[in-house]
Amino acid sequence: MVSKPFNLLTALLFTLGTLHTSFAIPNLQDTDNVLLRRQQVEGSGASQAGVGSRQSIDPPPPPGPPNFTGTKLVNDRDHPWRPLRNGDIRGPCPGLNTLASHGYLPRDGVASPSQIVTAVQEGFNMENTGAIFLTYLAHLLNGNLVTDLLSIGGETPKTGPAPPPPALAGGLNVHGTFEGDAGLTRADAFFGDNHSFNQTLFDQLVEFSNRYGGGFFNLTVAAEYRYARIQDSIATNPDFSFTNVRYVTAYGETVLTANLFSDGRQTDRKVSMDAAASFFRDMRFPDDFHRASQPLSGAGDVEQVIGPHPWLPGGNADGKVNNYVVDPTSADFTNPCRLYSHVVGSVVELYPDPTGNLKRNLIKNLHYWYTGVNGGCSELFPYGHL
Repeated sequence: MVSKPFNLLTALLFTLGTLHTSFAIPNLQDTDNVLLRRQQVEGSGASQAGVGSRQSIDPPPPPGPPNFTGTKLVNDRDHPWRPLRNGDIRGPCPGLNTLASHGYLPRDGVASPSQIVTAVQEGFNMENTGAIFLTYLAHLLNGNLVTDLLSIGGETPKTGPAPPPPALAGGLNVHGTFEGDAGLTRADAFFGDNHSFNQTLFDQLVEFSNRYGGGFFNLTVAAEYRYARIQDSIATNPDFSFTNVRYVTAYGETVLTANLFSDGRQTDRKVSMDAAASFFRDMRFPDDFHRASQPLSGAGDVEQVIGPHPWLPGGNADGKVNNYVVDPTSADFTNPCRLYSHVVGSVVELYPDPTGNLKRNLIKNLHYWYTGVNGGCSELFPYGHL
């Protein structure tokens, strides 16, 4: 069911639940310029030359794998948990939230792509290529490409001057790009708050873990809970959309919750409810938590989540609940190049005519992201070469 070249896309999660809980990744499910309308910045007259050239950063290549890739204590003296300070930013991804609260990322919640790739490897032992794929995808859609900064939550002046419209350095909270519907512990955007911890949904996760996992979240629970969240959104959210990147991340996040939130000293990957609450609610590593024993991307596990309840991408049509219509044009787990070209096209919609440092940084970041795609796709160069 899941093609080998597309296995890296199962790394989506992470959020970061992870991922909707997003490591949250772009949904990119919209058509007819809905994405553009969501990204518009009212009253901005900036040109596509990029704003704030004095703050322009020439983005470095993504970091490679760390020297040591085994399990180790990550809730250590060098990375103590600290409560949020006034102005600190958190978002829909419990993994990134936790890394920021322990100082693996800047504690204010604003980081460069290089910092994020390093942090998810150090804190969770995420596989390097999957980390690059996730991070640079999020950065291209929701980061400030001139200053090379991304908010793990909402829009903030800490990322620098706003980019030219229709782009918006809105951070991971922006619905329809990185964050998407049917999250594990975050509500759909239709209901208002799409990024804060939702106790009701967490209680449902606990209920499913007790029913199907003996009190633990594992891949069996992931399959049942993922299907239940889809059905709930179909029944309650008239705007429910489950296509393209969100379709992939929704399954990836359930896998990575079981894999990356499990203590690396365990032989079976399962997450206790105390540990789950620590990550999802408290944004905190459990006491004495050790990261995974080897770099993980989720490859090979997504089929265990999809298999019990096969589901095709689509969404509720005509603004009506219980009106799910399959979208045959959406990317899925069989066509990685369709997803790749879809995302590149969306970047071009956000930045139709860039010049100067913005154009340079778009060319570089698109290439950095392509190195993480690894799906046999031909690289696209919408802005030419440097």
